[in-house]
Amino acid sequence: MRTPICEELGIEFPIFAFTHCRDVVVAVTKAGGFGVLGAVGFSPEQLEIELNWIDEHIGDRPYGVDIVIPNKYEGMDANTSTEELTKMLQDMVPQGHLDFARKLLNDHGVPTPEGEDNSLQLLGWTEATATPQVEVALAHPKMTLIANALGTPPADMIDHIHAEGRKVAALCGSPYQARKHADAGVDIIIAQGGEGGGHCGEVGSIVLWPQVVKEVAPVPVLAAGGIGNGAQIAAALALGCQGAWSGSQWLMVEESENTPVQQDTYVKATSRDTVRSRSFTGKPCRMLRNDWTDAWAADGNPEPLGMPLQYMVSGMAVAATHRYPDQSVDVAFNPVGQVVGQFEKVEKTAAVIQRWVEEYLEAVEHLNSLNAAAGV
Repeated sequence: MRTPICEELGIEFPIFAFTHCRDVVVAVTKAGGFGVLGAVGFSPEQLEIELNWIDEHIGDRPYGVDIVIPNKYEGMDANTSTEELTKMLQDMVPQGHLDFARKLLNDHGVPTPEGEDNSLQLLGWTEATATPQVEVALAHPKMTLIANALGTPPADMIDHIHAEGRKVAALCGSPYQARKHADAGVDIIIAQGGEGGGHCGEVGSIVLWPQVVKEVAPVPVLAAGGIGNGAQIAAALALGCQGAWSGSQWLMVEESENTPVQQDTYVKATSRDTVRSRSFTGKPCRMLRNDWTDAWAADGNPEPLGMPLQYMVSGMAVAATHRYPDQSVDVAFNPVGQVVGQFEKVEKTAAVIQRWVEEYLEAVEHLNSLNAAAGV
C-alpha cells in the first residue's frame, strides 16, 4: 500500500485519520497511519495540553493538526482584535435564534445552565482565532502537517508553515478549489466527495477524485469521502490518489471519546440517514439527521446563520453533547459520512488499520486475478 507520500512523511501506510480525540491520533499513528487532530474546538491553551499529551505518547512518529479558516465568513474583513471581532459577531446573533436553540434542547430534556451553555463562543472558525492554534502546533516538532478544512489558507500562513519546515494540506470539493490550493503552494490536496462527513460539496467521490488528480498533478492528492474499508482505498489509489483521508471510521473505535450510546446510533444508521445541513456551523456539513437538523429546516423556524454566527448559537448543543452525551443524541452534532451505513461494531484502532490493509491487498489480488483470467 506504500505510495510516495509515505516516504515523504515517514509513515508506513497512506491512511490519514482526522479526529478530535488525541487518543485516536496516537493509536492510528502507532499502527502505521497518520493521525490528525481537529483543533477547531480547542482554545490555544487547551490545544497545547492536547499536543503535549500526544507528544508524550506517540513516540518518534509524526502527526498533524487540522484548522478551519474559511475563504468566506461573517466579519472576515473586520480589521480588529480577536476580542473586538468576537464582540462584533456576538452582537450580530439574534436573540430569537438563541432562544429557539435553548428551547429545542430543553424540550429534549437537555439542560442548558446559564453561563455554561457555550453560546456566543467564537472558537476557531476564523483566521484570527485559527492563527494562535497554528502557532501552538508549530511549537511541537513531531507535528509535521497542518491541514485547513475549508478553503485555501492565507498566503502568509502557508509561507510561515513552510518556513518552519512543515507541510500544508487543504480540503476541496471541486477541481477549481484544488487549483487554487495548488497555485497557493499547498503541498497536499485532499479531495473530499459529497458523501463525506463534515463540510463537503455536492460532487461524489468517484467523480471528484480523478478530476482533482488531473487538475493539480503532480501535487499529491488524498481521497476523502466514503473511505471505510481497504477496497475503497484501493479504488482511490486506482483513480490516481496517493492515500486516504478518513474521519467517520474513527468515531467507531475503542479509543474514541464517544460513549456506547452514541456509537450505537452509528451502528443503527444507514447511508440514507445523513443530511447536509447548515444547522450547526453555518456551512453545508454532512451529519446524522436528527431532531436538531429537522427543526432548523422546518418552515416557520429560524434559518441557520452564516459561519461563524451559527456555531455561536449551536455551541450550546455541542457543549450539551459533551456534558450529557447519552441524553442529547436526538439533538447532538454528529458529523459523519454516508459510509456510516457500513459500520457494524466498535473495534480497536489498530485492528481497523490491519483490516484495511488486508482488505486493500484482497482487492488488489482480485483485480490481478481478473486480469490473469482475461489473459492480460
